[in-house]
Amino acid sequence: MSPDVPNGVSIVLQQLKELEAIASQTLQDLNTVAGAERIAKWKAHTASLISNSVGGQQGAAFANIHPGSSFTNDLVEEFSDLVDCYRTPLLALVKQLSQTPSPRG
Repeated sequence: MSPDVPNGVSIVLQQLKELEAIASQTLQDLNTVAGAERIAKWKAHTASLISNSVGGQQGAAFANIHPGSSFTNDLVEEFSDLVDCYRTPLLALVKQLSQTPSPRG
């Protein structure tokens, strides 16, 4: 894990903020196809940022997240599930990084 934990936390929090903005915009204009495309681009960028700021293992783990199958006919609900699929691991990563003692030296 990178020794720059506070920077890693701020980057992950920024990516959470961007995810929420994509979700908000998508739910406002109800264009879930465009929203899913924006999330795919965001995910690739986020995985790269996590790799560079937190560690390659965490970045790869995030990149390997794939949403499960959806069996509803409600596109808004399916999109909300997609957002949650990425929000939850990012929140867990912030919690993990926040509990990691920073190295002194």
